[in-house]
Amino acid sequence: MDFPLTLAKADCYMFFYERDIVKQVSNSGGLYFRYIDDLFIVINWPSRHLSKQIERWNQFDENIKLSEHIGSNADFLDLHIENQDGQLLTTVYQKPSYESYYLPFNSIHPLNMKKNIIYTMLLRAVRYCSTFQAYLNECEKLRMTLLVNKYPNKFIDEQINQVLLK
Repeated sequence: MDFPLTLAKADCYMFFYERDIVKQVSNSGGLYFRYIDDLFIVINWPSRHLSKQIERWNQFDENIKLSEHIGSNADFLDLHIENQDGQLLTTVYQKPSYESYYLPFNSIHPLNMKKNIIYTMLLRAVRYCSTFQAYLNECEKLRMTLLVNKYPNKFIDEQINQVLLK
């Protein structure tokens, strides 16, 4: 029963933990994002300097460990971000442990619930995909997953068209 309090305490702790980090990143013209305990920092520092700074940040608390990823692409939550010649491209990211199971179409759940599953996944694709081609690719991945879960092709097409009309 104390789960909501635990989450609030952890959020407060992270707020105080991250204050100096946010200040340093902001003063350097970087970007800092946090969702619960996942951090995403974009900063233009030499990699040696960044590695040393992360070591210092990791000394703030032995229970919190930051890791670095230096490169032209990164995954944050369910978003894949890629820098292609100075242009940021985004798509939906699925962790390696992702399993493509959705509510089977032949279940006794209301039809509206099945429509909402597709709508939600398509809405995520619209929001996350920075190009129309990336959106179409995501739609095809979703279509294959839904077909495996016994969704009729016509039903899938109707939901895709509904999202495109909005």
